[in-house]
Amino acid sequence: MIILWSGVCVSLKMLILVYAAETDLRPNIVIIMADDMGWGDIGANWPETVDTPNIDSLAREGLRLTDFHAGASVCTPSRAALLTGRLGLRTGLTKNFGPDSLGGIPTNETTIAEILSSAGYRTAMLGKWHLGTRPGHHPLDKGFHSYLGVPYSVDMGCADPPGMNFPLCPGCPEDNSVYHCASALSNCIMDPALPLYSNRSIAHQPVKLADLATMYAEFASNFIRSTSSVPYFLYAALSHMHVPLAHGHRYDNVTRRGEYADTLRELDGLVASILSAVKQTNNNTLFWFTTDNGPWEEKCGLSGSVGPFIGMWQASPMGGGGGAVAKKTIWEAGHRVPSIIYWPEHTEAGTVSNALTSSLDILPTLAMLAGVKIPGDRYFDGVDMTSVITGSAHSIREVLFHPHSGNGKEGEIGAVRIGSYKVVYYTGGVPDCFGHSGPAQSHADSPLVFKLDVDPSESSPLEHNSSEYVVATELARMALRSLQDSIRADNTSTVDYSRSHDGWVCCNKNSPICRCPWD
Repeated sequence: MIILWSGVCVSLKMLILVYAAETDLRPNIVIIMADDMGWGDIGANWPETVDTPNIDSLAREGLRLTDFHAGASVCTPSRAALLTGRLGLRTGLTKNFGPDSLGGIPTNETTIAEILSSAGYRTAMLGKWHLGTRPGHHPLDKGFHSYLGVPYSVDMGCADPPGMNFPLCPGCPEDNSVYHCASALSNCIMDPALPLYSNRSIAHQPVKLADLATMYAEFASNFIRSTSSVPYFLYAALSHMHVPLAHGHRYDNVTRRGEYADTLRELDGLVASILSAVKQTNNNTLFWFTTDNGPWEEKCGLSGSVGPFIGMWQASPMGGGGGAVAKKTIWEAGHRVPSIIYWPEHTEAGTVSNALTSSLDILPTLAMLAGVKIPGDRYFDGVDMTSVITGSAHSIREVLFHPHSGNGKEGEIGAVRIGSYKVVYYTGGVPDCFGHSGPAQSHADSPLVFKLDVDPSESSPLEHNSSEYVVATELARMALRSLQDSIRADNTSTVDYSRSHDGWVCCNKNSPICRCPWD
């Protein structure tokens, strides 16, 4: 979809903005994005899970989306898709940045924070950015008025104490003798230390992982309570449930079922804390909980639940030969994620929708609710899903693209949803807990087709000579051709993925491990 503004449309936009500002009808917006959390990690989705009572309560009070998908199955592309409403094939953001990356989100890509800020919203972000730290790419350069957080994944540097990882990684060295030490055996990044940003300054380095939830809750509460005269947008990109796992002392062994369950319980408490601040200030707030991608199976017992999406064909010796079926893959567990929307008087309590939706839809939806137009000089892959949120429609799309995330094919479309059918072009190549990955295979000439409404475990692809297979593959081929045509006609971006020690984030340039003392 491409939208071009005429002079009449621009005038109408100004009238909408003036009317919304005078009547205060525009909602406040809170987006919470967890990290590496499985579809089955919330009890509302998967009854075997008992550690998310507050999130489950949120689902009982709002709308639960059961067929909601991240824009990609790894961190950077997924977060970019949410914030821009565009696939990585358009933005150039197809793989993760490292802690020493020199580039970031292209300056010509527009985020939802920039759109809402220009419409008079007060904006703030906490948590994981993972879209660059250099000038021009920082959250404060892309529409946010304030920021507190670790700018990338919490395994991209050492911490004191180190938190729980698999394999277990040591904490930061006591001395300054080592600049960078990554063991091929342990895959642990030792230096530099993880930074905690407060706006553009580094407040602490290394950050205390166990204190993050408390700091984030306080930041969110202060922002929400201090914003009353204008609507606000809070983007809370939590580090939970990415390894290394760490939580406050009050959650030590609270579940008696291990580190993952205890940390999940803290995540649930953090969500409740932010929601409490919302409920105490303004009822006209859209509160949206989701996650960036599925569990990281390589981390074994420190990885979350895939629920029913077990990717059986890939796991079977007779199919894909084993390997991961969640994060970094095109299997359902990699990109189908929890999604709950709570918006009193707009969403009916306890509603469940199986509409095919995506984090790509967040930008056009929020822009519509805020009464502003999205930029007209580019294509957007997201669709306004207000009608699904309010219950006036049961679906908004039949087609959704799932990018591939590895083996040199980053960003390419690895699977296509056509209604209940899923057409798969790439499989294997991603290690599981046991180090097995199965062969990386291209199925471009003879794709696999799964019918998800009867086979959510993706166990039995359709026979190639069946009429369903022929129709599904032809519709997918046509959808891909249409996507390619739109990309050729689009205003696309390029990304600098170069890395250098000059890109390290350090508060003390004279310290090889970049330490900043705590106040």
